[in-house]
Amino acid sequence: MAYKTILTIVTDTEAAGPQLETAIAVARRREAHLDVLCMGVDRTQTGYYYAGATAFVQQETMDRAQDEASTVNETVRSRLSREDIRWSADTVVAQIGAMATVVGARARFADLVVMGRPYGAGRGPEVEAAIEASLFEGQAPVAIVPDSYKGDIPARRVVLAWNQSHEAMRAVRAALPVLQSASLVDITIIDPPTHGTERSDPGGQLSQMLARHGVKAEVSVLSKTMPRVSDVLNRHVRDTNADAVVMGAYGHSRIREAILGGATRHMLEMAEVPVIMAH
Repeated sequence: MAYKTILTIVTDTEAAGPQLETAIAVARRREAHLDVLCMGVDRTQTGYYYAGATAFVQQETMDRAQDEASTVNETVRSRLSREDIRWSADTVVAQIGAMATVVGARARFADLVVMGRPYGAGRGPEVEAAIEASLFEGQAPVAIVPDSYKGDIPARRVVLAWNQSHEAMRAVRAALPVLQSASLVDITIIDPPTHGTERSDPGGQLSQMLARHGVKAEVSVLSKTMPRVSDVLNRHVRDTNADAVVMGAYGHSRIREAILGGATRHMLEMAEVPVIMAH
């Protein structure tokens, strides 16, 4: 498998600068086609206005979303016109509640979706909605890049978060091109279950599978010495000077992640390197 179709969804050109530059670099290195979805988002919620006002408000907000989409499209086309890669840029307008359908329909045909962090200054709810739509409706792997990051997804030392879950296995398969080109893949296991199927050899079967694909891998078994799994994982990334993280996304429900937090949400908030996720 190789990444031949790269997708990125842009709703704000200022906030999306790192993800666009990364998507360009990834497409160039892999001689892939870059699809850019320039979105204008109507962020209003139907039913929040007095009777008779909804139609007027909706028309106004949709017109504003159309203007935003056109502005994003012009900026993206101006940036990509200077590149020698294969690319296309499409404009679409959608209400925020319909983003799952719109984005999912495009993401399902992409090998990799490149996005920026969904949380932080200048981030609206549409960024998180686009990431979740790519993961759930599109069933595509998503690479989240930090705000200050620009360039190709690195392939030197990769931390692979392994907990034997379906989501983690899906991420392994989806990120195989990155793992194969890495100098070393660190299969990281935090507090492995004492009664699990891998209790005698944590990560052993995964290491064997990856070795057959030409991946150089080693296993690190860590204790949960910090309150959150994501804290331990991020510390390990810093300690080993890793360039990227591969992990499963949303092992719990999205509602539980949003309310109580979870490894996925905390990683998206705190990670200092690109994180490749799959569900």
